[in-house]
Amino acid sequence: MLKSIDNFTKNFLKDTENKDIIIINHHDTDGITSAAIIIKALQRKNRIFSVKTVKNLESDFIEELPEDKILLFVDLASGSLNYLEKKNTQIYILDHHEMHQKIPQNVKIINPHIFKEEPVCSAGLCYLFAKSLSDKNKDLASLGVIGMVGDMLDQEVGKLNNDILNDAEVSIKKGPLLYPATRPLDKVLEFSSGFYIPGVTGSRKGVINFLREAGIEKLRNNYKTLIELSEEEMSRLITALMIRITKKNVNIIGNIYLLKFFNKIEDARELSATINACSRMDKSDIAISFCLGNKKSTKDVEEIYTNYKQHLVSALDFIANMKKTEGKEYIIINAKDKIKDTIIGTVTSILSNSQVYDEGTVIVGIAYVGDKLKVSARIAGRNGRNLRELMASVINEVGGEAGGHHLAAGCLISKEKEKEFLKVLQQKLEVSTIKVSA
Repeated sequence: MLKSIDNFTKNFLKDTENKDIIIINHHDTDGITSAAIIIKALQRKNRIFSVKTVKNLESDFIEELPEDKILLFVDLASGSLNYLEKKNTQIYILDHHEMHQKIPQNVKIINPHIFKEEPVCSAGLCYLFAKSLSDKNKDLASLGVIGMVGDMLDQEVGKLNNDILNDAEVSIKKGPLLYPATRPLDKVLEFSSGFYIPGVTGSRKGVINFLREAGIEKLRNNYKTLIELSEEEMSRLITALMIRITKKNVNIIGNIYLLKFFNKIEDARELSATINACSRMDKSDIAISFCLGNKKSTKDVEEIYTNYKQHLVSALDFIANMKKTEGKEYIIINAKDKIKDTIIGTVTSILSNSQVYDEGTVIVGIAYVGDKLKVSARIAGRNGRNLRELMASVINEVGGEAGGHHLAAGCLISKEKEKEFLKVLQQKLEVSTIKVSA
């Protein structure tokens, strides 16, 4: 794949020598960090470009893109090749989503699925591309790491991802996947979004009792951070967590990635969550500015993150009390206009990582966005049916656009077809359950 990236880079430099570029990126953490890497790398090459951040890549949007410029898609477009082949311009794609269409002549693409190599997120691919442009871009490796963590590719690191980690000079520690690991442990436990801790998450009193039971005391009127704990304290904390969290599908222990950001040591998971929050609150421009090192954006980002967490709490509270469609190994949560379309995916992810559902349960969240339905599907745990195939099979009957991965996928459906979509989706889930159980 690295050789193909070098060829990709040479062709890109040649094609963009006298043409402007449009960068089109997805609005999640991986897409935002991807865009930031490309922006910085192209600035250093004195290329002229503009940036468009999108929630979804729809056919109407593609049709409206100009044909007198080079189009560079990052963290999307692998599932839109049939639309892109109609464009009369050269197109470049750096993406890691599954692809099942023939690559058109006007498209040059780098996607790990083509090479059947280790999974690499789009930010990682963009970093490898930037590094191919110039070794000066090694300072962008940390953004590749944040994207990797954001796409949950950080626990099974292969050679390519390990090279990116080395370039970023990341410090890696083993411990509970609570974040940020650089903040006092009591606050981290109280507002834990890495995983739900019964009797602790959201309860100040529960946190204090939990830490007392684990034998972890305050140090100079404050609790230590996760990375300041001694080996003995870390062992007691892990034991206490395992007693509270009994579900097999919850990953408690893993790698904690610490990197320098704004000249401070930060937890990559917290940075990823912060960037993601900005995009979910429709502030992708601030997220990109933050990734590019604009210090003025740090205060804005903190306020957005706080507001975002309040939205999440409200959304989870609403879901807990709403009527849901449940069957064997699936649940459908149709929030309509009660939850933001940009948040429904995060909510389904939180539920999939909670102790509420058995491993393999399909969790489908639905929210309105304009005249469409935004659908986000997740698997509880790390094993289960292929959600991208499930979503694709539904839109083949109902119409719409789908994309994603095996364990996380989604689609856009016309609101007029809401009843039809729900009927077909439920039929597919019931049939799939029979097949899986057989």
